[in-house]
Amino acid sequence: MQPLLTPKQQALVDRAAKLADSFAERAAEHDRDNTFPHQNYDDLREAGFLRLSVPEELGGSGAGLPEILPVLERLAMGDGATALAFTMHLSPLGQWASVWRRTKAPRLEQLLRKAVDGELVWASITSETGLRNDMTDAKTRAVRVEGGFELTGRKSFATNSAVATHCSTTARYEDADGGPRLLLCQIALDAPGVTIHQTWNTMGMRGTQSNDVELDKVFVEDAAVVHSLPVKHLDSRVLETVWAWAMPAFSAVYTGIAAGALDWTVQTLIQRGKAEDPVLQDVIGECQILLESSRALIYRQAEEVTSRRLFTGDIQDGVARSAIVKYTAANNAVQVMQRLVDALGGMSYTKALPFERMWRDVQASTFMPMGNLATRKLVGANVLGVRTLPEIGPDETGPDSRAKG
Repeated sequence: MQPLLTPKQQALVDRAAKLADSFAERAAEHDRDNTFPHQNYDDLREAGFLRLSVPEELGGSGAGLPEILPVLERLAMGDGATALAFTMHLSPLGQWASVWRRTKAPRLEQLLRKAVDGELVWASITSETGLRNDMTDAKTRAVRVEGGFELTGRKSFATNSAVATHCSTTARYEDADGGPRLLLCQIALDAPGVTIHQTWNTMGMRGTQSNDVELDKVFVEDAAVVHSLPVKHLDSRVLETVWAWAMPAFSAVYTGIAAGALDWTVQTLIQRGKAEDPVLQDVIGECQILLESSRALIYRQAEEVTSRRLFTGDIQDGVARSAIVKYTAANNAVQVMQRLVDALGGMSYTKALPFERMWRDVQASTFMPMGNLATRKLVGANVLGVRTLPEIGPDETGPDSRAKG
């Protein structure tokens, strides 16, 4: 049972399917060798997918969130690691595109055109060991210098850094007027002071090569500080971009991995003459229901973002709604894999078959931001009417918000 898609969505998914089949053939090698799938990125580039979410007026394909999500799901059916790495490029470009359509900001246009020209591949690098990645604070420090800031710190889980040319990152500026602020910055990954450390050796998602990135007095000009907010605040612009887009995008990837595992299991059971087994029918039925439940929330989120209804309430509620989507999809994907183990038995445990890799890849879903515990606490507080953090609305930040020295 496949998702019911619009003609535009289906056309993109058909293109993604051809890529996913090639990715699936290479996935075991990169998982085994702990290497980044550069050839997959070459295929994405040749197929025009690196400019998928750039507006058509700027040379892209004009795909919005409703079109991006089924593409990510289909790619993840072939290789979850490639799909997740690609998400770190595709989602930020989509975020910028949605803002550019409203503001026509020249800087955003310049970045989007660079992506079309092949000069820019993006990564979002904000995670830090020992600090919850909720976009309200950072351990990386920003020091004011002439013309900008110097950033010093170490980022972890830097997905897509193996191929990205630039990234967005965060730093805490202690000496800002009015108190410490979180700076949202853009840097080139070949800038002086940037070092990528080969630290990635994990149970799953090995092909993402989400290595550590060290920043040693990396200069960021004032113009590359794209936003700032007081630390420990929920921010309307972060909701509109990061939370609104990243949560359904991550959800689509993990739903796709589980959907790929379900499809592989179904074909295996049919080939073994097990389709009539009522116990197995129960397992497969439950798995399909779980995936459809995830998709319902994923596409509800896409509609609420596209219509901008997500941004009409308070910010905490919007973040909580976004987090629920990812929480549900992640945990449903884990449950699907566990139920499929019941159907496959020992076949699920051998590295000679793709299911074992898919099972390991899915395990990353529950602790990726926003993680299970953080989501439950936020949603619970929201339902109980408890304000977890102060909120900064659009009128308080504005499109040109900067940290003042």
